[in-house]
Amino acid sequence: MQLDDRTTASRTVKARFTYVGPMTVRPRFYAVDSSRNVITRDRRTVRIEDARSRPQPPSLTEEGFALFSHKSEVSDFHDSQQLARTYEPEMERLITEISGADKAVVCGPVVLRFSKGAPDSSGLHILRPAHFVHIDMSDSIVAGFTELWRPKSDARTVARFAYYNIWRVLSPPPQDIPLAFCDARTVSTSDLVDSDSVMDTPGEPEWSIVVGVVRYNANHRWSYFSNLTRDEVLVFKNHDSDPRQPRHVAHSAFRDAACPPGVAPRASIEARVVAFWFAS
Repeated sequence: MQLDDRTTASRTVKARFTYVGPMTVRPRFYAVDSSRNVITRDRRTVRIEDARSRPQPPSLTEEGFALFSHKSEVSDFHDSQQLARTYEPEMERLITEISGADKAVVCGPVVLRFSKGAPDSSGLHILRPAHFVHIDMSDSIVAGFTELWRPKSDARTVARFAYYNIWRVLSPPPQDIPLAFCDARTVSTSDLVDSDSVMDTPGEPEWSIVVGVVRYNANHRWSYFSNLTRDEVLVFKNHDSDPRQPRHVAHSAFRDAACPPGVAPRASIEARVVAFWFAS
């Protein structure tokens, strides 16, 4: 169920976000060795509203992101077998339930992120929080990805598809490095810049995906959710083939200067899911 009855006193924080500045070459990011990044940074101080204090919570059909209650049956999020056997099917069911789609498929690896340190979890994708404004996939690669992940066992025509990211914290509240979301209605297509995101895991072949980085726009409206728990998930849109629906939810990790010292470093898990609606 979507959470709509939890409120706090109205709270707004400020943080420095990294947008992309003017460039003559294509931006390029490396997941592990950030010293190889190719980007012109445009750092801006932005205001971020605590969405828990809103009388009307954000939704997937308006802003493009929403908070839901969801208790996972996974007992160890560092166990790759549990993630494949239990967590991925849970996320597929969640997306079909909240979107009304006919089918949902986890697309790509489940990712763990740690702001400090990380367990030695062989076979898992472990990254740092991304401290730059971005969108997880570019419109330029959507067609190929959709064909790749489309259920081949269903001969029906795909009438609509949408890409979602499901983000869950594993560390207790409060979070020192929350995730902020930009209202999709305030993001213009002219704000978006294609960028190569390179997975450079040591000892493995490098591979990349085209994502969107974002130019600063004073119209951007930012939100986050304070004091998240393990039994909540943030769901946000990366793309939707229905032009009437929100898409392009830019997001970024940020350091909450108001967070008290000594809290547990943020740990989180995310899964990307594509939903399909078939023609009747």
